[in-house]
Amino acid sequence: MPKIYTKRGDAGRTSLFDGTDVLKSEPRVDAYGDVDELNAALGAARAFLEDKEVDAAILGVQKDLFAVGAQLADPKYDPAKRKEKTKITEERIVEFERMIDRWEEKLPPLKNFILPAGAKGGALLHLARTVCRRAERKMVALPAAPLLIKYMNRLSDLLFVMARVENLRGGEQQVDW
Repeated sequence: MPKIYTKRGDAGRTSLFDGTDVLKSEPRVDAYGDVDELNAALGAARAFLEDKEVDAAILGVQKDLFAVGAQLADPKYDPAKRKEKTKITEERIVEFERMIDRWEEKLPPLKNFILPAGAKGGALLHLARTVCRRAERKMVALPAAPLLIKYMNRLSDLLFVMARVENLRGGEQQVDW
């Protein structure tokens, strides 16, 4: 096993998947750093979730986010030349839409903006949603695949609905603004 430290980062540099040497402040590195932060935020949320269906869905999203990060870390990403687990598909986005639609049927209709709060798991999902939006904004500034941007956009919608589901099932009332 290689050592966890390479010391390359000591000078503020890293390598992209294709070997390109870049500063850690490079926009591509910044974007996949936000995706990594989102993944960690979802892991923290999972520690508090009450709803097993939401937890299972988030586990799948966490795996997806490694694929998103892998694509962002590879400026020459070619899905035909990469492992299946690094791919994000249109079908996955449709799956998100189905989950959103199914859960929204059980939620009270939104009439106002709501405060991002609630039960521990729900509040952390709201926080993860904001990290997702930040990552999406950074990805828009890159030559990222349009499908990745669509994925992140739909994911933030899904996280909003999941937070509401978690709060409802945890007995927390949403607070209108």
